[in-house]
Amino acid sequence: MEKTKLLNTYVNNVTLKEAVEFLLQKIRQQTPAYVVEVNVDVVVKMEQDTVLRKITNDADLTLVDGQPLIWLAKLYGRPLKMKVSGSDLVPTLLECAAKEGRSVFVLGGKEDAAHKAAENIKARYPGLVVVGALSPSMGFEKKPEEVAYIRETLQKVKPDILLACFGCPKQEKWVSEHYRDCASGVTLCAGATVDFLAGNVKRAPKVFSENGLEWFYRFVKEPKRLFRRYFVDDMQIFCLAWKYRKEQQ
Repeated sequence: MEKTKLLNTYVNNVTLKEAVEFLLQKIRQQTPAYVVEVNVDVVVKMEQDTVLRKITNDADLTLVDGQPLIWLAKLYGRPLKMKVSGSDLVPTLLECAAKEGRSVFVLGGKEDAAHKAAENIKARYPGLVVVGALSPSMGFEKKPEEVAYIRETLQKVKPDILLACFGCPKQEKWVSEHYRDCASGVTLCAGATVDFLAGNVKRAPKVFSENGLEWFYRFVKEPKRLFRRYFVDDMQIFCLAWKYRKEQQ
């Protein structure tokens, strides 16, 4: 699927419906593919992390999950059809996949978040086959035995849909290395979606997300954890918008 330039990366200009249909086709064909979501935080990280940038650019589907990036694309004269956030994509994909009797595995989240999410998925999408759920330990990617266990567990069930929810850039780097062997269909870098599915965190009301203020809603809920991200690190987006302005013309 064709991509368009946006700041320091390339994204797919698609609607939610188009994204879901693309992924369903991959599942039906049993063609391994992976999806990356891009927001301001990811763009800022990519500026210093060339590995993350390559992984994002190489993704079968790179979606914009952030209203500020939608505004920037429009400002550059390259408007995108819409924001396709993971928290919208995942439930829509699961709903469609349930009608085809597909399987899903939830990987990530703290403590028992993955298992809570799996139970809620079973209740919400009865046609979907939940083949497993696992919340890895902190720093699991540096523990060869745990990495091997996760890999073996996934290879036994080969889900049609794998939700990888470790946060950026850990999830992207793990997925790019393992998606071909661990899922028969699509692997989504789904971040906080596991907490939404588990019911541990509430999504921002539509009035916030539709007006680019979802970040503020999340900050109010977790000010200590998110202060640096939103008010220090992500402020670099203004410099990047200026830096890449000529490349967008």
